[in-house]
Amino acid sequence: MEISFARSDQSTLGVEWEIALVDGTTGDLVPRGRETFEAVLEAHPEWGTDGDHPQLTGEFLLNTVEMVTGVCRDVAHSTEQLAAMMDEIRKVTDPQGLEIFAAGTHPFARWQDQQVTDKQRYHKLVDRTQYWGRQMVIYGVHVHVGLDARAKALPVLDGLLTYYPHLLALSSNSPFWAGEDTGYASQRSMIFQQLSTAGLPYHFPSWDAYEQCIEDMVATGIIEELSEARWDVRPVPRLGTDEVRFCDGLSTLWEVGALTALTQCLAESLSRDVEAGREPARLRPWHIQENKWRAARYGLDAEVITGPHNTERDLREDLVGLLDRLEPVAARLGCAQELSDVERILREGAGYQRQRAVARAHEGDLRAVALDIVRRTREND
Repeated sequence: MEISFARSDQSTLGVEWEIALVDGTTGDLVPRGRETFEAVLEAHPEWGTDGDHPQLTGEFLLNTVEMVTGVCRDVAHSTEQLAAMMDEIRKVTDPQGLEIFAAGTHPFARWQDQQVTDKQRYHKLVDRTQYWGRQMVIYGVHVHVGLDARAKALPVLDGLLTYYPHLLALSSNSPFWAGEDTGYASQRSMIFQQLSTAGLPYHFPSWDAYEQCIEDMVATGIIEELSEARWDVRPVPRLGTDEVRFCDGLSTLWEVGALTALTQCLAESLSRDVEAGREPARLRPWHIQENKWRAARYGLDAEVITGPHNTERDLREDLVGLLDRLEPVAARLGCAQELSDVERILREGAGYQRQRAVARAHEGDLRAVALDIVRRTREND
């Protein structure tokens, strides 16, 4: 199987932000996503006609709306597009008493009560994955970064996996599941990896090896098309990007900008290494897997493996050093302000920490948690 890779302008961006709709009084999920985005598209048909990549669409569950930017030159361009779509969604939802909920999971909704979108690919997913597939009441932020050569796709992917725990810990925003505190910062990442085609990607030493893997998956019926390989980080050949798709749904637009900036800067730095003939630092697969678990479990308090000789470091300390190294990259890309917001997350706490603080302040009432997320999303606080 030959898979061509479309060239993109280096380090251009595309961002996908999955949000849910909830009752404005109770904070519970409501299956009104489809009617909401269809109402918005009546006013903005251009957002629904971009081939198979509409900018406003539904997702696996009827409670979900997905906002997808076009190709953006910088982080500010991407957040401007998301803000514009959010404003138009609110014109539909506000009069109906609905609110936008943005997090990795909903704190108390039951997965058994959620309605699946009536599309063949979703019905196929549920039929194949059964119990685990039905539990996918999860929401994420995906960031595409453009690459100007196929030769960069796999080395940059490997390099991004080194910083997997940094991105996951900063975005972790799903401590509660079906009314229980899971003990994890990111329950979403634990749920999503139960799908057979999700989770960490394999290591591919060459593009031929990647093509062979996809050919084998198609031949054995694991997938029917390339997009069904739902790895946490993956090349998207027809777009000419690497896609980071493991971050939890973030509750504020400024956090989306911060994680987008960090992802863009990392991919740009790794791309420059490839151009200069420098091999990006790679961790062993078992180190990457353990780092994913530690970040999902402990969030920003994780101690992560940083090198092939089993060196470990406090994640917060490693993040501070990483941000210092990336400052010149951010200046060149025009996202210095957004990258500095990563430090704000370190100071003020990530989403999972905020959720637990609200729960404690309200004697464990998770409705208060859901409504606080609603408020933060609206106020971008």
